[in-house]
Amino acid sequence: MALLFRLLGRLPLRLLQGLGTFFGWVAYLASPTYRRHLKENLALAYDPDEATAILPAAVAHAGRGVLELPWLWTRPKAEVVGLVTQVTGWELIEAAWQRGDGILFFTPHLGCFEITAQYVAARAPITVLYRKPKQAWLQPLIESGRGSANFHLAPADLSGVRLLLKALKRHEAVGMLPDQVPGMGEGQWADFFGRPAYTMTLGARLSETARTTVLMAFAERLPGGCGYLLRFSAPTQVIDGSLEARTLGINRALEDLIRSCPQQYLWGYNRYKAPRGAAPPPAQG
Repeated sequence: MALLFRLLGRLPLRLLQGLGTFFGWVAYLASPTYRRHLKENLALAYDPDEATAILPAAVAHAGRGVLELPWLWTRPKAEVVGLVTQVTGWELIEAAWQRGDGILFFTPHLGCFEITAQYVAARAPITVLYRKPKQAWLQPLIESGRGSANFHLAPADLSGVRLLLKALKRHEAVGMLPDQVPGMGEGQWADFFGRPAYTMTLGARLSETARTTVLMAFAERLPGGCGYLLRFSAPTQVIDGSLEARTLGINRALEDLIRSCPQQYLWGYNRYKAPRGAAPPPAQG
C-alpha cells in the first residue's frame, strides 16, 4: 500500500483530484452509513433545498481530499507550499508575532486541511496535534509528509499536550482539528449545528494560555487542480469565560467558518458519535 501511495504521488494533482471526485461518489453510493451521515449532517445546517444543492460538491470534495494526500505527502515541501496561490489574513499572524504571542490555529475538516500547517511551517515553527492512524503503513508516510525542521507532530496524549503548551509558551504556533471527536474523558457535550456533539476541550484549555492569539485557518481547494486559497481569520465568536463557554464558542466559530465554504466540509464525518464510556448527550428539549 505504501508503494501504491508513493506511485499515486507522482501523478499530477489535477488528475488525482479528478480521480477523487470519482471515488468520492463510489464511497457515497456504496456505503449506506456514510451516505446517511452526510445527509443527516447537512440537514442539521441547511434547509432541504440548500442541502440538496450542496451535496454533490460535498461528495466530490470528500474524495478529492483523500486522493490529494499522496501528492501532498510525497512531493518536495517547496512544491507543495507553492500550491498556495493566494493568502488572506496573513497580517493577523504578523501582528501576533509582533506582539510576541503564540498562535493557536483552529482548522476544521474543511478544504485541504493538510496544507495549512505546511504553509506556516515554511515560515515559522508550528506544532500540530495528530492522532496515529489505524493503518500502521500510513505512519511513516504521515511523519515524512508532514515533518520538517519547523513542522512538529504532537501525539493525541498527555505527552502531546505538553508539547503544545511548551510551543505556545515559546510564542510559537500550534494547530489542531477541533471538530475531531475526542476520546472518552477528553471532551464534553456542546452544540454543533444545533445538536450535541462530543467536543474536545483541549482547544478551549489552550486558548486560556497567556499571550496566545486564536485564529481560524483553512485552505479552499481551487478548481482544476490549480492550487489553494489559504484563509486566516479571527474567530467570529467570543472564546472566553468558563471551559463550557469556550468550547461552545469554538464550535460556533467553526460553524461560521464552515458556512463560508460548505461544499468543502467533510459532512460525511461521524461528528455526533459518542466515544465508548462517555456519558450520553443531554436530552434536547
